[in-house]
Amino acid sequence: MILNASGCLDALTAPAVARKLDAYVVKTVTLEPRAGNPQPRLAETDFGMLNSIGLQNPGVERFCTEVLPRLEELGIPLWISVGGAEATEYAEVCARIGERATVHALELNLSCPNVDPAAEGAAEIVAAARAATEAPLYAKLSPLLPDVAGVAKSVLEAGATGLSLVNSLRGLALDEWTLEPRLGRGVGGYSGAALRPVALAAVFICYKATDGEVPIVGMGGVETGKHALDLIAAGASAVALGSILFRDPNAPERVRGELAEELSARGFKRPEEARGVAHRSQND
Repeated sequence: MILNASGCLDALTAPAVARKLDAYVVKTVTLEPRAGNPQPRLAETDFGMLNSIGLQNPGVERFCTEVLPRLEELGIPLWISVGGAEATEYAEVCARIGERATVHALELNLSCPNVDPAAEGAAEIVAAARAATEAPLYAKLSPLLPDVAGVAKSVLEAGATGLSLVNSLRGLALDEWTLEPRLGRGVGGYSGAALRPVALAAVFICYKATDGEVPIVGMGGVETGKHALDLIAAGASAVALGSILFRDPNAPERVRGELAEELSARGFKRPEEARGVAHRSQND
């Protein structure tokens, strides 16, 4: 399964690209409207991109009445990213949208580097969300967690269905002449090729910690079919494309074709057959 990373594609302005995905992950929705962070919000770096959007969105009320109906017209499975300042806000948003027939999963954004963290811990937020909806819940975790396996286990025990690994790293870029931050908020979320080994490690660790029994969406620096295969081998059951979508709108179709070729070259007929093969030597 190939998805987009939340916030890296606007399906309403690029519906043809969105329809090439197996499911479209909607940019994070919060209980109340958010204006987002000060401009500028994007900055290119030598090896990736910094963003500081700040979860700008119209709030769940307007999302449900104005945005979601238009997304449903696209005819593709929808995953909705959910954010909040506290567990009750996550729960309210999940209750509002979790039971829509077109919403196949909710991704709990527990690790956005561009906003202040929620008051409660990840497991408390997941538990509140699970009490509010029966929809599949994916917990999106930060690559900065010192014990990502421990947090993964805690959110799964609290009711998460699966994991999304990983969110962007925190980064900073300075203006070449003024030496001041290039983003309005200063620091932002860093994504791109340099995130790839970090994401691989998180997927590898969490797959092993959960005995390969939990769905994992792997993301971070995926640009080719081989990159997707690496994540699958580490333990991902699905792969999300992020910053590559800004440069290559044909990436979903291209990566899918390259992945099929990489699988075939190694004797695999389906991605499922390659899932977790990176652990074979660890288990001998």
